[in-house]
Amino acid sequence: MPAEGLSSNYQRPSAKRGVCLRATLFANGTIENDKRAREAADRADLVLAANGGALHCLRLEISPAFIVGDLDSLDEANRLILEAGGTEFITHPPDKDQTDLELAMFDAVARGATEITVLGAIGGRLDMTIANVQLLALPELNGIRVELWHGNQTASLMRPPGGSIEGDADDGISLIPLGGDVRDITTQDLQYPLKNEDLGLGPARGVSNVISGSDPRVEIGSGNLLIVHTPSPLTDVEKLDRMNQ
Repeated sequence: MPAEGLSSNYQRPSAKRGVCLRATLFANGTIENDKRAREAADRADLVLAANGGALHCLRLEISPAFIVGDLDSLDEANRLILEAGGTEFITHPPDKDQTDLELAMFDAVARGATEITVLGAIGGRLDMTIANVQLLALPELNGIRVELWHGNQTASLMRPPGGSIEGDADDGISLIPLGGDVRDITTQDLQYPLKNEDLGLGPARGVSNVISGSDPRVEIGSGNLLIVHTPSPLTDVEKLDRMNQ
């Protein structure tokens, strides 16, 4: 993993528990869907938490392999419970250039993660929510599949040349430029199509699109596009009826 941009107190961790492919990372924001959070932990090769995200793990009775951060959100009693469960602590000083979530993402990548699911990145402080979403554009995460899960929604970053979108017909899809304008966008199987068009940073034109077919895709010429997927409240039978109309 590139070390450029890391503060001098960051040290690359060793992969003590072998190479992992799929990591689930708990942050200290809001978790609105406990069932989905547990499913993410169950399917992961590695579960870790960023500082206060460990409190979600304790509440959900999930044992993280590692906790990363300055640990200011954990009291001694909770630390002892986590230690008894085999959790290891990757401690950083409070005075650092990165957030605890950012450091935990770097840690997951250093341990071999190619997919990272983040729970608790949204909610609470607005500034932290914005910063957490912007972490998706970190160059160190280029080539890593990172998803932010909030309730039933999923946010991920799409880079050029684009690709397929996961979802079913009638699901909501928002296309939001992240960090600057996104150019030469062409969509497939979306209700409101784009053909070699641009989405500018600021205007909300790409919000609240809808999947209209079985193979939704987005092609991108340049820029970073935030994809937010919101499942349709329709039942599977209602979706099938819509598609057959």
